[in-house]
Amino acid sequence: MSSLRIRPRFREELPLSISEYKLQLSKALDESSEFSGLVSERYAVIKIPPAERHYWSPQLALTIEPYEDKEGIFIRGLYGPKPSVWAVFFMSYAALGVLSLFVGVFGLSQLLLEKPAPILWLIPLFALIALLLYLVAQAGQKVGAEQMFRIHHFYEGLFRDKVRIS
Repeated sequence: MSSLRIRPRFREELPLSISEYKLQLSKALDESSEFSGLVSERYAVIKIPPAERHYWSPQLALTIEPYEDKEGIFIRGLYGPKPSVWAVFFMSYAALGVLSLFVGVFGLSQLLLEKPAPILWLIPLFALIALLLYLVAQAGQKVGAEQMFRIHHFYEGLFRDKVRIS
């Protein structure tokens, strides 16, 4: 399940109504001592219980969408860390991108004025930092892989349906 993607996902069609899906998911979460979660009108989250949770623990976020033209629902599942962990990585990438842009503009303007622009050496450094962030995210995904498998097998067992992760 661990891949080059930072946040694995899946899509699934089920021949249920939203209320049937929510009821089945809520009942399974209530009966489970292995998982906790929340189920709302069009959104659900399956988490590892707090006693077993660590920084890299994954969770499964489910978006529930009804079909307008046919019976059934469409489920989008997204595995990932807690939103706060994801936000740290996202903001780090964004900051590196903005800094690279400013350094690039300043450095190129220095070159156009025929002045030395040693500041441009920061761009490869920022790229290296981005690569290191990616590798840290991959290592974190490996740390949480066993818990991700557990969540995935729990979800597959709910509806007795194999779900392909992409």
